[in-house]
Amino acid sequence: MTTVTGKDTTVNAHIKVCSVDELERDRVRVVSADGRSVAVFIDEGSVFAVDNRCPHMGFPLAQGTVKDGILTCHWHHAKFDLAGGCTFDLFADDVTSFRAEIRDGDVWLDPTPAEEEPRVHWLRKVDEGLEHEVPLVLAKAMIGLEEDDAGEVLTRAALFGVRNRNAGWSDGLSILTAMSNILPSLAPEDRPIALFHALVHVARATAGQAVNFDLLPLDTEETRPERYIEWTRRFVEVRASEPTERALRTMIDIGTPRTAVADAIFGASTDHLFMDGGHTLDFANKAFELLDHIGWDKADEVLTSLIPNMVTAQRMEETSSWQHPVNLPDLLSEVYEELDDGIEAGAGRLTGWEGHAELANQILDGEPADTLGVMADLVRSGVPLRDMSASVAYAAAMRLLYFRVSNEFADWNTVHHTFTYTNAVDQAIRRAPSNPLARGIFDGAMSVYLERFLNVPKQSVPRPSGGTPSREEILETFDVQGGVDDTAQLVADMLAEGRREAVVRLLGHALLREDAGFHSFQVYEAGVRQYGNFAETPEGDHILIGVSRFLSAHSPTVRQRGQTFEIAARLHRGESLAGD
Repeated sequence: MTTVTGKDTTVNAHIKVCSVDELERDRVRVVSADGRSVAVFIDEGSVFAVDNRCPHMGFPLAQGTVKDGILTCHWHHAKFDLAGGCTFDLFADDVTSFRAEIRDGDVWLDPTPAEEEPRVHWLRKVDEGLEHEVPLVLAKAMIGLEEDDAGEVLTRAALFGVRNRNAGWSDGLSILTAMSNILPSLAPEDRPIALFHALVHVARATAGQAVNFDLLPLDTEETRPERYIEWTRRFVEVRASEPTERALRTMIDIGTPRTAVADAIFGASTDHLFMDGGHTLDFANKAFELLDHIGWDKADEVLTSLIPNMVTAQRMEETSSWQHPVNLPDLLSEVYEELDDGIEAGAGRLTGWEGHAELANQILDGEPADTLGVMADLVRSGVPLRDMSASVAYAAAMRLLYFRVSNEFADWNTVHHTFTYTNAVDQAIRRAPSNPLARGIFDGAMSVYLERFLNVPKQSVPRPSGGTPSREEILETFDVQGGVDDTAQLVADMLAEGRREAVVRLLGHALLREDAGFHSFQVYEAGVRQYGNFAETPEGDHILIGVSRFLSAHSPTVRQRGQTFEIAARLHRGESLAGD
């Protein structure tokens, strides 16, 4: 194999490679063309040229084999159409091709790649990566696209996720929405990685799933929002999937106000207690947040994807833990009988309230009947629902902070579910407050109560030690299994210095280094949102420390996705992964 640089061998921007006889003898020549290494082959009397780096892992394609018009890379045996560069093996991606020709017995190369406009190319690769679940292709696409393209990527991934999963809303769509929500909170260099993680989870959630077929809306003259709210909640109550979908689709199709659509979905999600361990309302909230990003014109597809979970969700009043030794459904039922009157009595009486920490402590340590009584009195006295929901979410975050690592590891999931549920209730209350949705505030408080055994005794809140930890020191604690309390101490010290924005970014980076699961993405996003309610206060610091403990407990992982993204980044920079 011979390499030529093209020096003194160019005519009209074409590069003379060698004679046809020389290429027949050597079978391949490598040419440096405008900073790119190009492999020129001859096969059955015709000449072809492709980028010398295999698009999969960068192995020199000049060391591959050509047979019957197919170029096979010797590293992972990816096969390419020599005439166009397209791959037969989708894991490998396509290789860039160049035009080559024979003139007067010599081989000439046009150094301009024969490739489509970059944005068009990378968006097409987003689609292919999602369809065939190819993480490397998705990583390349996110690196190749500009930050301004994030909205287009989000829309494509969201519609792919709802159209290709008959089972409905998935954890992949929740992760996609969560990462889109917190992109501004991440360091700029971490934003493509966040969306890459989300795309991988969307692709994984749809793999092997049946395609979703939509039902048509009703052909009707009924337009009253209250009738559709009633129908939607009734059909969810009796677990009737198709009637629910037709009612909801019609509601959206006739242009019912968005707040009424939210009332139907959030009402159905709180007609029973803490449905599906909190996932039902959490998913519903995420669906509305997703529409904030991609537009309400997609509401019919996105919101109807919630229905499979809504009609099959477990209702916590059916479980023993909610009925024994304290019958929480009965206590909550008594509160709900008076809730409408209480909300009406308190409406407009208070414009500001600072009792969040006091209420959170009551929820954490009080008896259920007492806590529900205190909360009902606060509502009647005029405490805004958004302050009530924020207080409950703060109490749930404190369970993360107080969590004892002597508990079983799986118990982290118990406190996680309540925290993300209470965050969802808080976000939904701020979007579309309603009396039915307000029940979720009380449900969340009782779920926090049920987790009291995980904080016995409470883990001490780390006090600032006076240290000035670096970013690298904190990240090192994520490299050690069980470094939960070391992480919390260093984060507390960093917060004491006032470096709160840096903590948010650092925790985001720590999350994105890992092969993080659904719960870790949820906890980080909920933590960022709830910190926004209590920024630069002790409560806000407590939330971030609690989040740091959860993320540290789930680190380190194999970090396979991070390796895939780094491979894609190195290929994008033109680095060699396989040596010369």
